[in-house]
Amino acid sequence: MDNFYAANYIAAKFILGTPFMLILLIYKWMRRHQAIDANIEEFLQAHNNFLPIRYSYSDIKKITKNFKCKLGEGGYGCVYRGILRSGNEVAVKILNKSESNGQDFTSEVGTIGRIHHVNVVQLVGFCFDYSKQALVNDFMLNGSLDKHISNKDGDDPLDYKKMHEISLGIARGIEYLHRGCDMQILHFDIKPHNILLDQSFTPKISDFGLARLYPIGHSIVSLTVARGTLGYMAPELFYKDIGGISYKADVYSFGMMLMEMAGRRRNINAHAEHSSQIYFPLWVYDQLGKEKEVERVEIIEEERETTSKMIIVALWCIQLSPNDWPSMRKVLDMLEGDINKL
Repeated sequence: MDNFYAANYIAAKFILGTPFMLILLIYKWMRRHQAIDANIEEFLQAHNNFLPIRYSYSDIKKITKNFKCKLGEGGYGCVYRGILRSGNEVAVKILNKSESNGQDFTSEVGTIGRIHHVNVVQLVGFCFDYSKQALVNDFMLNGSLDKHISNKDGDDPLDYKKMHEISLGIARGIEYLHRGCDMQILHFDIKPHNILLDQSFTPKISDFGLARLYPIGHSIVSLTVARGTLGYMAPELFYKDIGGISYKADVYSFGMMLMEMAGRRRNINAHAEHSSQIYFPLWVYDQLGKEKEVERVEIIEEERETTSKMIIVALWCIQLSPNDWPSMRKVLDMLEGDINKL
């Protein structure tokens, strides 16, 4: 009999307690998101003097014709093609709020909103309607660089000269972020997916969701968690004993991307026949040492020289010690200079 009452007591406690716990969790979730929304709104009001146009969500729906043309999708949300009243085409990124605590949105708006450089994507406007968050950027006709790096169709207009020009543009953009603004802007997610190409294939650095601003004089910065994309992340971001985190984290990421551009192959080759080819830098270094062209044949001397220069500069950027990595100003000098002086 005692067991019967005990079982009923436990069952009643479970039945009555479960809804209470659900209500408590929902309440805490709502409080947390209300606090995040309040922080974002406070940020927007405080920086209103330099921010671009603020659109309502109904404006965003009109611009995208009710999200008619989807350009892409990622962990951040979806990107749609849109047209402003002026007739200019834009790319509208609808942020997935559940994937962010608000920092990605404020980082994008707070950094890219103040930047005006030919190699940095232009933020036209944004939408913050609490549950709805969106970024409105210039539309880039030729998409992202990653679509061109490993193109095997043979009709890609990006030959070795154009790849070299693109690498120079990206380097100029990163150098501007590091030294050209009143604050040092560290991107922390330099990779081909985040390099957009306009109608003339001019590269534009995009996606500043992980970016951070620091005073120009700060050589070492503090981060509580690692940030970036595996394959491009500088080792000091997750191996603390290598050295302090600085602007050179972007230099390392640029080096990994530069090797991809020179070799026309992604830096992680899942289909490699030999394990030594899986880690791209070692494979590239081996090919360079043998004086072989990377994954292509019958190459003319001028192309060989340009490709070799890009690879050598890339290897400078990913040496074992961060202290040995060049600044982006030095990277530019090497890419523009004589290969015999490298």
